[in-house]
Amino acid sequence: MKLGFIGLGNMGAAMARNLLHAGHEMAVYNRTPAKADALVREGARLAKSPAEACRDADAVHTMLADDTALEHVALGADGILGSLASTSVHISHSTISTALARRLAQEHGAKGQGFLSAPVFGRPEAAEAKRLLVVAGGESDLIQRCRPLFEAIGRETFVAGPQPWQANAVKVCGNFMIATMLETFGEAFATLRKSNVTPSLFLDVMNALFGSPVYANYGRAIVENRFEPAGFALRLGLKDVRLALAAAEEATAPMPIASLLRDHFLDALAHGQGDLDWSSVARVAARNAGL
Repeated sequence: MKLGFIGLGNMGAAMARNLLHAGHEMAVYNRTPAKADALVREGARLAKSPAEACRDADAVHTMLADDTALEHVALGADGILGSLASTSVHISHSTISTALARRLAQEHGAKGQGFLSAPVFGRPEAAEAKRLLVVAGGESDLIQRCRPLFEAIGRETFVAGPQPWQANAVKVCGNFMIATMLETFGEAFATLRKSNVTPSLFLDVMNALFGSPVYANYGRAIVENRFEPAGFALRLGLKDVRLALAAAEEATAPMPIASLLRDHFLDALAHGQGDLDWSSVARVAARNAGL
């Protein structure tokens, strides 16, 4: 397929590389062009704008930080909406609000263009290894058409429903669950440290109990106080907790734990942790315990 890929951060660059290595033609765009250099050396074509990245493309992928960035790239001047062919599809991998996903579906639909939300679960190392979990939302025929693209970047694809925004609801609730785990690790480790119990011993017990790589990897980062380089920045974690709260408000579904998480992420941000990994939210519980 002829593809465009917009957004070449730690996640996007790895995803684009796997699509390129799967044999697809690709035009790439990033606000900082130097981030595309490695992909260009591997055979991608450098585009000078989002519009250029999606011209003649069967599908254009976006992997951007937030609603503002995606809205600008998709709907702004020289953006995707004005250049994507009516037979093509925009695949958004970004963690965005359900409200923006609905707007993008409406805007693309009015132009006769396809739109899928396909956010992913996994850190940069999982993206590099094609081990992401892909959650797709949208028309079933579009999902089937794009399934080979999802298989090129991930190990399993889940279909959330016929509306793109449903995939974003899954993504923000999933990130809420991970954030909850980070918070509970922080609270448990603070209690154990004050009880003269080694946190690494507790982590071994939890790994035996849950058998989850998410628990193992994040728990080890917290035990070792290893928050740099950030696989996922804390400031983005705060954004995702806010997105979960917004989705909950739309659905009139209270999420009191998410409200607590928002406050603790704000505490961490106030203490200069915004660019550290989001697992550093555990420091809030440590500070509150006087450690």
